[in-house]
Amino acid sequence: MHRRTVIAQGRWQKTAGVMFSIALSAVTTSLFAQAAAKPERLTLGQAFDAAWSQQPEVASLAMRRDAAQAHQRAAEAWTPEPPALEVTGKTDRLGSSLGTREYEIGLTVPLWLPRERGRSQALAEAESRAVGSRTTAAQLRVAATVREAWWNWQRAAVELATAQDQLDSAQRIALDVGKRLKAGDLARADQHQADGAVAAAQATVAGAEAASSVARQALAALMATPATHAKLTLAEPYSEPTPDPSPIDLSAHGDFQWLRDRAAVAQGVVALTATQSRASPELKIATTRGRGAAGEAWQQTVTVGVRIPFGAGPRYDARLAAARAESVELEALMTLERARLSGERDTAKARVEAARLQLVAADRRAQLARESRGFFDKSFRLGESDLPTRLRIEAEATEADRQAARARIELAAAISAWRQALGLLPQ
Repeated sequence: MHRRTVIAQGRWQKTAGVMFSIALSAVTTSLFAQAAAKPERLTLGQAFDAAWSQQPEVASLAMRRDAAQAHQRAAEAWTPEPPALEVTGKTDRLGSSLGTREYEIGLTVPLWLPRERGRSQALAEAESRAVGSRTTAAQLRVAATVREAWWNWQRAAVELATAQDQLDSAQRIALDVGKRLKAGDLARADQHQADGAVAAAQATVAGAEAASSVARQALAALMATPATHAKLTLAEPYSEPTPDPSPIDLSAHGDFQWLRDRAAVAQGVVALTATQSRASPELKIATTRGRGAAGEAWQQTVTVGVRIPFGAGPRYDARLAAARAESVELEALMTLERARLSGERDTAKARVEAARLQLVAADRRAQLARESRGFFDKSFRLGESDLPTRLRIEAEATEADRQAARARIELAAAISAWRQALGLLPQ
C-alpha cells in the first residue's frame, strides 16, 4: 500500500511538472507575442539619428578627415614636393665609338618659396576645421527636414485621434437616438440625421487615416525604414526641451561656422596663391663619372645647382583673381547669413510666445465646450433640447478639443523650430 502511494505520488508530481512546463511555455509565448505586437515608440532624437546615419556625408566623413590630415602632413614636410632622382648616361657608340663614356646620378630637391610653408600650414588647419563645421551644417540641414516631417506626422496623428473621438461620439448619439426611436420619443428623421453624422465622421476618419499614413511614410523614407516596418507610434507626451531664452552668440551656429570656415579657407588660398607667384625652385646635387676616350682614366665630378623658374604671368593673375573673388563673396555671404540667422531666431522666439497664448486660449475653450456638452447631453436625454442642437454642441466640443490638441503640437513644433534656429540638434 505504501509502495502504491509512492508510485501515485511520483506520477502526480511528473504530471504536475509537465503541466507546469506547458503553462510556463504558453505564458512565455504569449508575452513574446505581446512584445512583438507592441508597436515601437519613436522619439524625434531617434528619428534624426536614423536619418543622419543614411546620409552620404557620414560615409565620406572619415575620408575627408584623412584628406585634411594628409594636407597637414604635406604642409609640415621639409619640401613642397618629393625629391626626384635623375640618372643619365652618355656614350659615342652610335658615332665615332672612341670609347667616350659619361654617367651621372643626381638628386633634385624642390624648395619652399618664402612664407609658402607657413601659409600652407595655415590653409591645411583651416581645411581641417572646415571638415568638422561642414558635418555640423549637414546635420542641421538633415535635422530641419526630419523636424518638418516629424511634426507633420504629429499633426496628422492629432487629426486622426480627434476624428476617431468624433466618430465614437457620433456613434453613441446614434445608438441613443435608435433606442429613443423605438420607444417613440424621436422621429425617424432624427435617426437619419444621427446616421448622417456618423457617416460624415467615418469619412473624416478615412481622410485622417490617409493623411497620417502619408506623413508616416514620409518620415519613414527619411529614416530609410521599409514601409512594412514603418508602423511606428508617437512617444507621448513629447516635446523638445525649451532652449535658454538668453541671447546666444550666432557665431556658434553650425551654418555660420561652416560659412566662416569656408571664408577662412578662401583667405588661406588667397595668401598661398599670392606667395606662389612662381614654381618652386629646385636644388640639384649630382655626381658625374666619365672618360674622354678608351684607355683614359675615369674622372669624377660633383655638380651643385639651383633652378629658379620665372614668375608672374597671366596664369598667376587669373588664379589670384579667382581666389580673391571667392574670398570676397564668402565675406559678403557671412554678413547676410548673420542677419538671416538673427531674424530666424527672433521670429522663432516670437512664434513660441504666440503658440503659448494660443494654447491657453484653446484649453480654456475646450474646457468650456466640454462643460457645455455635458449640459446639453443631459438636456437631450431629458428631452429638453432637440437633436440638431445636440449635434451642433457635440461638433463644437470636438472642434475645441481638436484645436487644443493642435495647439499643443504647434507649441512643441514652435519650440523645435526655435532650437533649429539656434543651431541645436533634435533631442
